[in-house]
Amino acid sequence: MAKAKAPRRPLESCTIKHINKTINAGDCVLMRPADQSNPQYVARIERIDADARGGNVKVLARWYYRPEESIGGRRQFHGSKELFLSDHYDVQSADTIEGKCTVHSFKSYTKLDSVVNDDFFCRFEYNSSTGAFNPDRVAVYCKCEMPYNPDDLMVQCEDCSDCRSLKNWNWYYFSCHFQLEQKWLKKF
Repeated sequence: MAKAKAPRRPLESCTIKHINKTINAGDCVLMRPADQSNPQYVARIERIDADARGGNVKVLARWYYRPEESIGGRRQFHGSKELFLSDHYDVQSADTIEGKCTVHSFKSYTKLDSVVNDDFFCRFEYNSSTGAFNPDRVAVYCKCEMPYNPDDLMVQCEDCSDCRSLKNWNWYYFSCHFQLEQKWLKKF
């Protein structure tokens, strides 16, 4: 006869001794990858529980994917700190948590005065089995018709008659605007 599993009890929080941090449900954390040459995984803690004696703490992690881990891969408009909130959940040992981090909304990330190592942003949810994104469309800018990448400098052009009439097209990536200026100057 199989031995019955010991009941687990939910915890509101737990202290991770090796990093001296308290983790709560809803916190975003950095988790140790199996292959140490890979970057740390990022997850949102959905639930924390322990065995009857209060040991063997486990967390239900909802994973964030990096663009290169998605079916479509990294694209030009993905920021270096961009993550996708996935529908992928796993139970993990709390001992694999290596630190806390902050995953900002895209809007709040773009308003940060400074970005530190543990700051990330998310503007998409990602279905890991189909590769679908929500939202499936975002605003595009510039003549290159790319979404905003917060890592790339954009400039606002108020002088061009061909960009004033088009929504979001008076904002250019600096590299595109520089190319347009070079073409314009060659005319003279």
